[in-house]
Amino acid sequence: MADVESLLRELAPQVLGVLVRRYEQFGTCEDAVQEALLDAAVQWPEQGLPDSPRAWLITVASRRVVDHMRSEHARRRREESVAVSVPADAFVAPSPGEERPGDQDDTLTLLFLCCHPALSQPSQLALTLRAVGGLTTAQIASAFLVPEATMAQRISRAKQRIKATGVPFAMPPEAERADRLRVVLHVLYLIFNEGYTATSGPELHRTELTSEAIRLARAVRRLLPGDGEVAGLLALMLLTEARRAARARPDGGLIPLAEQDRSLWDRRLIDEGVELVTKALSTTALGPYQLQAAIAAVHDEAATAEETDWPQILALYGVLSGVDDNPVVKLNQAVAVAMVHGPRAGLDLLERLAADERMTRHHRLAAVRAHLLEMAGDAEAAVAGYREAARLTTSLPEQRYLEDRANRLS
Repeated sequence: MADVESLLRELAPQVLGVLVRRYEQFGTCEDAVQEALLDAAVQWPEQGLPDSPRAWLITVASRRVVDHMRSEHARRRREESVAVSVPADAFVAPSPGEERPGDQDDTLTLLFLCCHPALSQPSQLALTLRAVGGLTTAQIASAFLVPEATMAQRISRAKQRIKATGVPFAMPPEAERADRLRVVLHVLYLIFNEGYTATSGPELHRTELTSEAIRLARAVRRLLPGDGEVAGLLALMLLTEARRAARARPDGGLIPLAEQDRSLWDRRLIDEGVELVTKALSTTALGPYQLQAAIAAVHDEAATAEETDWPQILALYGVLSGVDDNPVVKLNQAVAVAMVHGPRAGLDLLERLAADERMTRHHRLAAVRAHLLEMAGDAEAAVAGYREAARLTTSLPEQRYLEDRANRLS
């Protein structure tokens, strides 16, 4: 059953891409693909896989699209037009290996569509997981801790927005492609981050999101093997995911990096991530994901927390802050400064960061300040800082961890 589910999620964007290219109506095609996936999930485990699963799904979904068109009298003219344009054998599944021209893998085009700038960021995330990831609305709602009806409305609005703006199903023009790819990678990055540290709720991780983000990043990497930032993002995900098993106690409590049992880290993911980022850094233009992956690799290659090469990490943050004006980068840079030059130097950097409106209500600023105050021996101020950070976060594991730190110093 797990194999069938994995196969369906891999094929979902390919099938949707074929249908959208053929019929153009994204919303109708997306609904039809979801129905075909559901049919397959029920039938295949009982009856076995068809000779060509992809062709089976395209055929079933195509029938649903045409059925939908036929049921709408107002669209009769469109139906006639489609009937003429569709090849006579479109509803007959071809034999294995006999894919038709035009049935290419449109996963990347689909990603560009789902991450179109006309959509809000929450809509980009939801639509990507639904249309490209093949997750059900209920699964996405569960992952983001919102009611299923709310997520269904969000996805519906995103599809209506695509229809209203007339966004074509095509790769962006060459001049726009780099900027649009950055948006795609950012959406995958956000999906991964939400899975690695859930922003709210009782769970520290949401493995369904990290797994999906890595799977989609691998798919983009297959389609764009020469892009350094795609490789960098995938490497960053792998090098971070490698530590997950050591990051939580049996009761779900958070274990900070310095206290983790490094024998639990996944060496296979670390090796793959290090190889990816090493090759990207030596063969492609430098970018922020490659630099973040390089920093993660330095952490992962240290046998103990004490052996971490902090001067190298600080140097990498120096380069990263020059190419990415991101307050979270500066926050992490402050930690590296403190580890190399002492906690007061890190606190000085945080003072400047506190003026950034993007960070004023972020619990991580208060948490890092408390950590550096603890390093500096100012226990009273550190306790106040940990408690402030605990009040600001909506993640229960992070809340418990910060309150424990405060109680230990009280």
